[in-house]
Amino acid sequence: MISEEVNTLQKPVAQVSKLKDFAAFMKIRLSFLVVMSAAIAYSAASVKVDWAQMGWLVLGGFLVTGSSNGFNQIIERHLDKLMTRTQNRPLPQERMTVNGAMIIAAVSGSIGITILTIFMNPLSGILGALALILYTVVYTPLKRKTPFAVFVGAFPGAIPPLLGCVAATNGFGEIPLIGWILFAGQFIWQFPHFWAIAWVIDDDYKKAGFMMLPSPGGRDKSSAFQILIYTLFLYPISLMPVMFHFSGTISAFVISFCSIYFLYQAYILYRDCTIEAARKLMFGSFFYLPAIQLAVMIGK
Repeated sequence: MISEEVNTLQKPVAQVSKLKDFAAFMKIRLSFLVVMSAAIAYSAASVKVDWAQMGWLVLGGFLVTGSSNGFNQIIERHLDKLMTRTQNRPLPQERMTVNGAMIIAAVSGSIGITILTIFMNPLSGILGALALILYTVVYTPLKRKTPFAVFVGAFPGAIPPLLGCVAATNGFGEIPLIGWILFAGQFIWQFPHFWAIAWVIDDDYKKAGFMMLPSPGGRDKSSAFQILIYTLFLYPISLMPVMFHFSGTISAFVISFCSIYFLYQAYILYRDCTIEAARKLMFGSFFYLPAIQLAVMIGK
């Protein structure tokens, strides 16, 4: 009788644990952050927002992003064991089988691309598939071979706002100018973003042989200078929606304030070359992108 009660109590606990592992495998919080940029771009490019279509965009984008994250963890499961940051993931701890993970990632990616193709348009499906392939097949293996991997990874990382704008046009081959502008902003933003992260966890990355910082010297002035330069160029690119009259004066003020402060954080990192300065820049990057994109959307 007691054993039956224990088994009954253990079932919900096991189910919660499986859900947590699924969330960790799909990187749900990161996936929603990525999908948010697609949704904001969809709103910015739409004459009138179709909320049902946006819902399909969010769902399809989330499944494709989660699939990319899943395949990444499958490929790097042995390396994840070496790093403190990732060693408790479900695959390194064998709480999830490789075959099971493959099924989840493959089904999620297939359904996501199908949703984007049917409920958006064929070009949306192509962009989703391209992001999945570039991230999984090209970017992931390059991380242990060259710092150039960050440049390659910036392409699939910048596809979500382009995807959102393409979905809003509801036609094949139609990519509005605002889509390319938002793509360019998110593309450049990823360099200070990822390099700040790499600076903070460089010691952990070295355990797995990842080469993420731009300079061979790692946490040095050269890496900090490149971060500063990309952050500097990010400012005028972020202002392009205002220059091309997609957004107004208030947006320009918000974009300028955020960009100048973000640039200041990059300068502090260049001046001090400390992990603490990189951590502040990292958190600043988390705030910067959605703030800029929301400013463009609201000021439309």
